[in-house]
Amino acid sequence: MVNPTPRERASVQELIAKAGNNKRKKVIEKIIPIILFMIAGVSVLTTIGIVATLIFETVTFFRQVPILSFIFGTEWLPFSNKEPRFGILPLIVGTLKITLIAVVVAVPIGLAAAIYLSEYASDTARRIIKPVLEVLAGVPTIVYGFFALTFVTPVLQTIIPDLKIFNALSPGIVVGFMIIPMIASLSEDAMSAVPNAMREGALAMGATKFEVAMKVVLPAALSGILASVVLATSRAIGETMIVSLAGGSTPRFDADFTGSIQTMTAYIVQVSTGDAGYGTPIYYSIYAVGFTLFLFTLLMNFLANRITKRFREAY
Repeated sequence: MVNPTPRERASVQELIAKAGNNKRKKVIEKIIPIILFMIAGVSVLTTIGIVATLIFETVTFFRQVPILSFIFGTEWLPFSNKEPRFGILPLIVGTLKITLIAVVVAVPIGLAAAIYLSEYASDTARRIIKPVLEVLAGVPTIVYGFFALTFVTPVLQTIIPDLKIFNALSPGIVVGFMIIPMIASLSEDAMSAVPNAMREGALAMGATKFEVAMKVVLPAALSGILASVVLATSRAIGETMIVSLAGGSTPRFDADFTGSIQTMTAYIVQVSTGDAGYGTPIYYSIYAVGFTLFLFTLLMNFLANRITKRFREAY
């Protein structure tokens, strides 16, 4: 019997080691998808748990308060000693006031910044401006709230003497400043993704740089721009600290922007930090208002997906 040479013995050992490595790789390949599925399942289960909690507690609220008076009521007086009223419309109107002002402020400035960064800014200017926008996005919202209350409101009172200390204008403007980086950054990314060949073709046809930006790049990146606007709008709807500090706590069903208001998020903060007893209509109203806020966000995301899909098909 011929004994194997050291080289042959080494090659056999290598084959055995490779077979063992292959087995380990197969086991790892089987385990990894399971681990990833479990990680993804955590986020799904968390979402289901949040929605289920909102629905369950909201149903409990509507067992104590008629749903029609909640949806169509124009008075929100949950702490009234005589007859508490839970009409959600004043809170919705307050939320829409802040959102409208914020969008009017943020969209033109954010898009202008995005166009400049994408089409006009040099590499040096872009390296300076983008980090500044990112710093602006990282400022805590409570700082924005005190800024609105102690600086923006006094400045606006010099222009509008009848403006109250707590109002819709000041927090709306500051919320607009807060969401500018979101619109500018996402819109700039969408514009930068437009192929340079489209720009060069338009310039070759005699278009100016501004015409290229407005008539070529902007329409081509419209789906991404709309997505950034919708995302920023959802952020404005859900803003809490700024409106709690500078907006006031007076639910009003009117079109006045100079007086105190209350948004849905501000009411949740007010009750969460108050003395609402467990099991009372005031306690369960938190979940009803939160569920209403959830429906607003869900509807906006649905509309955004439909609009974005249509513009993608068009361009």
